[in-house]
Amino acid sequence: MLGKVFERFENNAPVAVMVRGILERILGPDALNALYDRVVDKQYTRELLFSSVFQLMNLVVCKIKPSIHAAYQDHQEEIETSITAVYDKLNRMDTVTSRALVGETAGQMGEAVRGMNGTCTPWLPGYRVKVLDGNCIEATEHRIKALRGIRSGALPGKSLVIYEPELEMATEVFPCEDGHAQERSLLSEVLPTLVARDTLIMDRNFCVRDFLHAIHAREAYFICRQHQGLPWEPDGQERFVGRGDSGAIYEQWVRVSDSDGNTRRFRRIRVILKKATRNGDKDLYLLTNLSKTAAHAKQIAQLYRKRWSIETAFQELEAHLHSEINSLGYPKAALFGFCVALVAYNVLAVVKAALRSVHGEDKIANEVSGYYLAGHLGRTYDGMMIAVPHEEWSIFQTMSTDTYIRTLQQLAHNVNLAKFKKHKRGPKKPRPTQSRDSKRPHVSTAKLLKA
Repeated sequence: MLGKVFERFENNAPVAVMVRGILERILGPDALNALYDRVVDKQYTRELLFSSVFQLMNLVVCKIKPSIHAAYQDHQEEIETSITAVYDKLNRMDTVTSRALVGETAGQMGEAVRGMNGTCTPWLPGYRVKVLDGNCIEATEHRIKALRGIRSGALPGKSLVIYEPELEMATEVFPCEDGHAQERSLLSEVLPTLVARDTLIMDRNFCVRDFLHAIHAREAYFICRQHQGLPWEPDGQERFVGRGDSGAIYEQWVRVSDSDGNTRRFRRIRVILKKATRNGDKDLYLLTNLSKTAAHAKQIAQLYRKRWSIETAFQELEAHLHSEINSLGYPKAALFGFCVALVAYNVLAVVKAALRSVHGEDKIANEVSGYYLAGHLGRTYDGMMIAVPHEEWSIFQTMSTDTYIRTLQQLAHNVNLAKFKKHKRGPKKPRPTQSRDSKRPHVSTAKLLKA
């Protein structure tokens, strides 16, 4: 493709080359700065470009560098401003910018995934399924002055995230600086993003009658666990419809009124669980406005069970990437870090899509570990950027869409999947009863093994 050194990385570290190529094409300096200028609300650029701040944060969330300060020290000559200016820029990063960064880049990456035919099997053919859930950033260190005098955990913010399982990507984020804010307060921002035939799967925290009515009014759909506080009236008898993996399933029509008194007819599905939830619930109640021809009751129950895919995505963000940088105490900086982590997660999703298009969906889903992909990137990326001059990557910006897609697929052919093999653990063994002797706080492992 390019020079001999580049070719060695193409053959021996194709995943790292794919990631760098995607970053160059979609998240190059010019594209990032144009995005910033287009959506910025209150900030403005003096000497420190938005693209420079993004690159520093990206190195941290991908675990290539341990901290913003370490990333800055390694790229100080390129940035040409003080570390204080970097932190000032981060601490004032508008949430509008953070949200646009995720949404706009996800749209471009989604086009690449579809162009490669790398999408996953749709959950509900003919509908665009979206999973909605909230994420609260963990408590930060007490570095900033306002936090030094308190011992309570300092929450720098929370977000609602929309995850699309067909792309395996986070396509929208709705950040909020108030760590104690009710997630429902952000639903008014979610609604404008929905279009006809979108199908939102969500937990009972989002079971708000006005929100359900508004989704229906936009010709979109929902599958939502019913909140016990939701007022409803039966509109027919409940009837048994069969058994699913979770248990017996019943269905009935109900009427739900919004705060203005407008009434709509929804389906209410009850699943009698074989095993109670962790809260002790034995019955699971689901509401949907999907017609029976679109999805029968068993399908609705199965789709809701798959909602946990977004929880898996959050777990991968935490385990594989540095998504919650607890040294960033200012809410805007912490939320920007989380959004950059979502972008990095989406970049890896494009890599997985390229692998799916070449090796097949089942093989990638069952055998490839996101943990090893992220680890490989963290070990290889820095050395690759030293070995391959920056100018050689610019080809990814200028190549046609077809060439770009073929290049990603060719790199996917070069990937040795055995290096990223997923190792599934067996069933957990019950924890044995542990004894404690206050007179012997320590024991010798060697003596115990010998005995």
